[in-house]
Amino acid sequence: MKAILVNPDQSLSWSDVPNPVIKNDEVLVEIHAAALNRADLMQRAGDYPPPPGCPEWMGLEVSGVIIEMGSEAQEKSDWKIGDKVCALLGGGGYAEYVAVKYDMLLPVPKNCSMVEAAALPEAFATGYLNLFIEGNIKPGNTLLIHAGKSGLASVVIPMAKAFGIRTITTVRSEEAVKAIEHLGADLIINTKTDDITAVLKQQLKEGHPVDVAIDCLGGEIMGKCLPYLSHGARWIMIAALAGTKTEIDLKNIYVRNVRIIGSTLRSRSPEMKAEILAALVRDVWSKIEEGLIKPTIYKTLPITQAEEAHALLQTSQNVGKVVLTVK
Repeated sequence: MKAILVNPDQSLSWSDVPNPVIKNDEVLVEIHAAALNRADLMQRAGDYPPPPGCPEWMGLEVSGVIIEMGSEAQEKSDWKIGDKVCALLGGGGYAEYVAVKYDMLLPVPKNCSMVEAAALPEAFATGYLNLFIEGNIKPGNTLLIHAGKSGLASVVIPMAKAFGIRTITTVRSEEAVKAIEHLGADLIINTKTDDITAVLKQQLKEGHPVDVAIDCLGGEIMGKCLPYLSHGARWIMIAALAGTKTEIDLKNIYVRNVRIIGSTLRSRSPEMKAEILAALVRDVWSKIEEGLIKPTIYKTLPITQAEEAHALLQTSQNVGKVVLTVK
C-alpha cells in the first residue's frame, strides 16, 4: 500500500510501505478520508513521535470501511465487514489502509459524509475529554476556547452550545470574527483590537466569569487571564503555540481555587481512549444526527497534496478542518 512519509528534509512523499497485518483484536480499515490536526505538524517536525507500535506516518483520525477482522474483534464487538466507521488512531492515518483495535472505532453518524466523519474522532474526543472529564463543565457554565478558527474550536464551540454552555472564543482579525459566526459562540474576542484581560474582567464583573478554559496558545497572556476566572475554575493547557513561558500570581491560584491542568489525548491509555469514544457515541452522536453539531470542513484535498494541506494549517488559513481524501 501507499502512505505519506516524511523525508529527511521534512518534505512529504506518497510512498510504498508494507501492508498492515492485523492482530486478533484489530480490524483492517480501507481508508476513505483522513483529517489533519496540528499534532501532525508537530510529528512532521520531529516533536511529537507516535506511541510505540504505531506506524511512523502521520494521521490521528480517519473514516473508511472495515474489510477484515481479527477473531477477537469479531467475538467481542458488534462490528462486521462492510461497516462504515471512523477511527481514533495513535498514528498511521495518512495511508490506504490501517489496522485499528475494535474499540477505537465509531459508527459514521447517519447524516455525515465520509469526509465529515473523518473530522470527528480526534477533535470530538479531545473536546469531550477537556469539556466533560477534565473540565467537569455543566450547563450554564462559561467556556473560553482560544483559536476560534481552529479545527478543534469548530467542534468544541457547537458541542458546548448543544449542552447549554455559554461560550467565548478568540480570533485575531475582524475577518475571522465573521468567518466563525456560524459556530454560535456567545462572544468572539478579536485580540488584535480588544484586550482579552479587560474583556474577561468585565465578564467577571457582569457575573459571567470563565469556568473552564481550553488553551492551545499559552504564552504571556495566559497568566494575565487567570485572575478573572470563577472560583474553582479549570484552565486546561493542550498546547503552547504562543509560547511556553508565563507569569502566574500564585496567591490568586490558591485563594480562588483555580486549577491548571495539562491535557493531551494522545498520551492517554488505550483503555481511557476507548471510554471516551464510548461516551461520545452515548452522549454526542445523537446530537450530530439531529444536526445540532456538525463538523466544519474548510477544505478537502487528495492525499497526494498533503504538502498543500499542511501549509493551510501552518499559515492558519483554515476555518475548521482540512481533510485528505484517499478513496
